[in-house]
Amino acid sequence: ELDLGAQLMNFFTRLGQMRPCDPGCEAAQAWAKELQAFFTEHYYNCTNQILMGLGQMYAAGDEMNENIDRAGGEGTGDFARRAIEIYCK
Repeated sequence: ELDLGAQLMNFFTRLGQMRPCDPGCEAAQAWAKELQAFFTEHYYNCTNQILMGLGQMYAAGDEMNENIDRAGGEGTGDFARRAIEIYCK
């Protein structure tokens, strides 16, 4: 079984495949909901406020952003941020 870090990166690989659609599309919104549930199950109670903070980090242009874009393709971190923002509103 994949460790939690690998499972998390798999989220971004999957999200990268959704990038041709709008971040508000049904698939991207289901992804955000599933990501929130993953964090709540494995790490901590991931409130919408916490999820929004994670989304900001995913697009911050640092190493985390680079790793996400490596997993899902260039722009995946920013796409994640936008999908999460829409989901949390």
